[in-house]
Amino acid sequence: MDCTQINYSTTGFFSKTLTDYLSNSPALSKFYKYQPHITSFQQVIADRTKSPINRKVLVDMLKLQYQSLGSGIWTENIDALLNANTYTVTTGHQLCLGTGPLYFIYKIITTINLAKEIEMANTGIKVVPVYWMATEDHDFEEINHFSIFSKKLTWELEAKGATGRLSTETLSSVYDELKTILGDSEQGQKLASLFEKSYLKHGNLADATRAFVHELFGEYGLVVIDADNRELKREFASVMKKDITEQHSFKLVNETIKQLEEVGANVQVKPREINFFYLDDQLRERIVFENGKYTVLNTNINFTQEELEGEIDNHPEKFSPNVIMRPLYEECILPNLAYIGGGAEVNYWMELKSTFDFYKIFFPVLVLRNSALVVDEASKKKLQHLNLDAKNLFTDTNKLVDFFVKQQSTNELNLDVEVQKIEKAFTQIALKAQNIDPTLLGSVEAEKTKFFNSLKGLESKLSKAEKKKFEQQTNQIVKVKEKLFPNGSLQERSDNFMPFYLKQGNCFIDMLHQKFDPLEFKFSIFE
Repeated sequence: MDCTQINYSTTGFFSKTLTDYLSNSPALSKFYKYQPHITSFQQVIADRTKSPINRKVLVDMLKLQYQSLGSGIWTENIDALLNANTYTVTTGHQLCLGTGPLYFIYKIITTINLAKEIEMANTGIKVVPVYWMATEDHDFEEINHFSIFSKKLTWELEAKGATGRLSTETLSSVYDELKTILGDSEQGQKLASLFEKSYLKHGNLADATRAFVHELFGEYGLVVIDADNRELKREFASVMKKDITEQHSFKLVNETIKQLEEVGANVQVKPREINFFYLDDQLRERIVFENGKYTVLNTNINFTQEELEGEIDNHPEKFSPNVIMRPLYEECILPNLAYIGGGAEVNYWMELKSTFDFYKIFFPVLVLRNSALVVDEASKKKLQHLNLDAKNLFTDTNKLVDFFVKQQSTNELNLDVEVQKIEKAFTQIALKAQNIDPTLLGSVEAEKTKFFNSLKGLESKLSKAEKKKFEQQTNQIVKVKEKLFPNGSLQERSDNFMPFYLKQGNCFIDMLHQKFDPLEFKFSIFE
């Protein structure tokens, strides 16, 4: 497929805060440390070296998590993490069933490509791409479904607690439905087998997701981490204690939010007084400070400060960071150089800079993941027949239809020339009124306004009548737009990767791998 690129700002789907960040707006410079350019990474690497992590604990835990997945470039990458000259670039995401929307795939490929680009630009180092599974997230409704050919497949389950710990034993009905949709083609059977091996042969959602993602991206060297782990959280225990008992993140993030609002930037998340959950089997509830004790909401569990600190020492795995503190946990246990996220993630990481500084935790380069529109062959042919370009599709549908009709019509559909003539006539009328009786000027202006409103209505009727002549073509435009922009949003936020994989197999992923440039910051259109 051919690839063309457009600026994010011209798509209409990305916030001004994000485009300001990408253009290095001075107003945002205090909210991050490094500019997202390849030339930044020499300094980033030097600074990261001054913030060491416990590499042995990290590697030991990864080896345990990868016991059932054999060996290959991924195990070489895990072993390499013991070396001081090996670093990571990381993306994180929820455990969306079947990978969820396309942008999950785009995140992973951006991460893989960025790791290689940094490695090639800086001799003597190794960079490992990492996918951080959000195994502790408890919002099941956000991850229990995916759409394929406009059909929504949903995992029906009364879920409680961390999603990574959920049993996969009830996923067979989703598999049966998916298998029917995928059909008997070679690629369809391959995808069905992948889903079965991953989700029906592993006991919990974390292991199933790791297996699924590994099958797609293991050969690219991707390492998947599940940080819902006692030994990894022990590395974060001192920050847990300090932040729960002294509430620094609450104060610091709120102050940063005020500063962001002062420069007109978007605010994505707001902190709580305590930004940790208490985590146990089928339980992930907020911790609050009430009546002199640390209480776990909706339970009978509570602690004095001394008991809380003891619980963190003995069971750090029972304390789960929320969206505010999760990035700090990540940077405590990974030798990370960059975090790859969507626009909202880049925005909310900027809220955290002062909290990172307070805890003396390394703040990575923030890199926007690649975004794309994939135009199928049928839609491409329709656009060619309509003499439209895929870039035109980022225009509002009504405006696009108007543009098309004006482009195709041989008639003049606006009354601009006539309006100019009438404007001159009213100017002359106003002069006469001024000479006869100046009090009549108000009446002249009122008649002028009424007349021009009537002309606008007439112009609209002319346009509407002309559109009827092109009704078949304009209906095609609407249908193509609805197909490529489901629910008026970007394709990547709705469609799953499987329909594209069915047609192209691994070539689809290879194409994205070849074309995505993680530091170019352009929106890609594949046709």
